[in-house]
Amino acid sequence: YQRRVHGALSGNDQFKMPKSELVPGTVLILLAGRFRGKRVVFVKRLQSGLLLVNGPFKVNGVPLRRVNRAYVIATSTRVPECPKFDDITDDHFKKTASDKLPEHKEAHKQAQKQADARLVPLIHQVPLLRKYLAAKFTLTRTMRPHLIKF
Repeated sequence: YQRRVHGALSGNDQFKMPKSELVPGTVLILLAGRFRGKRVVFVKRLQSGLLLVNGPFKVNGVPLRRVNRAYVIATSTRVPECPKFDDITDDHFKKTASDKLPEHKEAHKQAQKQADARLVPLIHQVPLLRKYLAAKFTLTRTMRPHLIKF
């Protein structure tokens, strides 16, 4: 039994609060899923509340993805002047019967190429950012996660 402090958030309420450090262009570390440990660029918050992130695919192999904000760590690294991605919404990721058709797969590939074309030149402007995004985040035995400044 935990005692609730007056004014404190409990349960799911704390996850509904927006993370103030999440501005477009922030580099995030994915904590779960197929791409765990990969560093990605936060692009925008979708209508569903999920985060839209991009590797970019050319840099580290992570495609445009929706990610729950509970499964990311925000870093202090930013991509300067991150472009708007208003053309990509939750509908882009909906599963339909036409998903297996070649033209649907081509549409996803084209969206990925356009997203990479917008981000990769900005990443090249910052020294070592490309290598930082390509490197995987790992913890070793001697690292203390509670002391690490992301």
